[in-house]
Amino acid sequence: MSAVKMENILKMTAIEKIKHLYWRAGFGMSPKEWKNASNLSLEQAVNDLFDRAKSIQKIKAHVFEFPSDRPKNLSKEEKKAIRKNERKLVLKQNADWVRRMADPSESALLEKMCLFWHGHFACTTKGSKIANDQLNTIRKHALGTFGDLVHAMAKDVSMIRFLNNQQNRKNKPNENFARELMELFTIGRGNYTENDIKEAARAFTGWSSNFKRDFVFRKNQHDFGSKTFMGKKGNFNGDEIIDIILARPETADFIVRKIYRFFVNERVDETRVKYLSKLFYNSNYDIKKLMHSIFSSGWFYYPGNIGTKIKSPIELMAGTMRTLGVMFDEPTTLFFLEKALGQVLFNPPNVAGWPGGKAWIDNSTLMLRLNLVTYLFQAVDLNFKTKEEFESAQRNKRVRRIKAEVDLIPMVEFFKNDPQSSVFKNLSSYLLQANSNLELTDFDRFIIKNNQDDFVKTLILRLMSLPEYQMC
Repeated sequence: MSAVKMENILKMTAIEKIKHLYWRAGFGMSPKEWKNASNLSLEQAVNDLFDRAKSIQKIKAHVFEFPSDRPKNLSKEEKKAIRKNERKLVLKQNADWVRRMADPSESALLEKMCLFWHGHFACTTKGSKIANDQLNTIRKHALGTFGDLVHAMAKDVSMIRFLNNQQNRKNKPNENFARELMELFTIGRGNYTENDIKEAARAFTGWSSNFKRDFVFRKNQHDFGSKTFMGKKGNFNGDEIIDIILARPETADFIVRKIYRFFVNERVDETRVKYLSKLFYNSNYDIKKLMHSIFSSGWFYYPGNIGTKIKSPIELMAGTMRTLGVMFDEPTTLFFLEKALGQVLFNPPNVAGWPGGKAWIDNSTLMLRLNLVTYLFQAVDLNFKTKEEFESAQRNKRVRRIKAEVDLIPMVEFFKNDPQSSVFKNLSSYLLQANSNLELTDFDRFIIKNNQDDFVKTLILRLMSLPEYQMC
């Protein structure tokens, strides 16, 4: 490590490191969390995140109740009504999840891990019950062992239907799930053969679901014959195929590499990945132990890892909601923003999930990202007028219909008696992760200084409209 890099690390205060931790392991800090963090050491902050993730509650969401038997002779109108109702319920589940991410009383670490695994085991979910079941499965194992998570996801009804395992039967195997299991979910390309895919598909025959959206094993559709998989021979079923994959250290390397890119840096440090992969493999794929090691490591707080990640749309929205106490009146508002920004929960672009990184930014999303906070401010009566620059911003008509509540009282009260120079310094430190050489004078044209309330509000608006706010 260079002397300059070490000097920069030593200069970082505990609160700066905790701020980085809260963004990568969660969705930023609420004003109250920011205030409380000044009394914590980094070790205490890490342990607190994991302690709060211990109590995993099942989500009791909006679920359409299916009859015990398949209804007969449904009209086209009745079928259309059922599908419409299902879509509405999935929409509510989507909004509820984003609200949990933004809620300081919930476990930010647990929700962040769920978001990661949701993107890793990517599949489009169209039904309310299977969306709810899948999220509860991920929540249960998000910080458990990867082996338990993979076994559970292989029986997930949404995954089974998305990858056509309903059609996977003896003498006519469907290879979709077996292929993605190895290519995207466990061991990665180059570590299996086409024959391994064919044999694994046979092992998963009969893994299906019923009309009530529950997993079922259809014995008469399963191939009980001998199979040869990754050099081993036996009458393997799906669970045994997964165990053989988990026995390969390449699986630990593949998962750790993806975790590193999501939580640390898209530019992978091979030495660290090698160390973490060995730790992960030897711990029987203990996710909690792996994540604790990452967040407790000194290199996690290197300047090169801070403010270098483009926030995903969900991270951007949940973080903004957490910071400003935003509450949306309708689930459709969140859905519209997700769709406009390019990340709709329960609806990834394909089985590979969202690409992330620079793919989040394009001509259609950049202006909405930069003006998101402006739109939120203009959706409510904050008793002050924004500057002309914001008033004249081009807005989509649908954006103008955003209905939301914004609670700036905690922020305004926090700075009630502070000089404006201190407010600028502290707010900049709180809101921006990326390095910035901005001065208060740079904002003279855009902020109101004649009273403290409007000064804080307009400064928040301006800082959160900067490109630097897109980074964490």
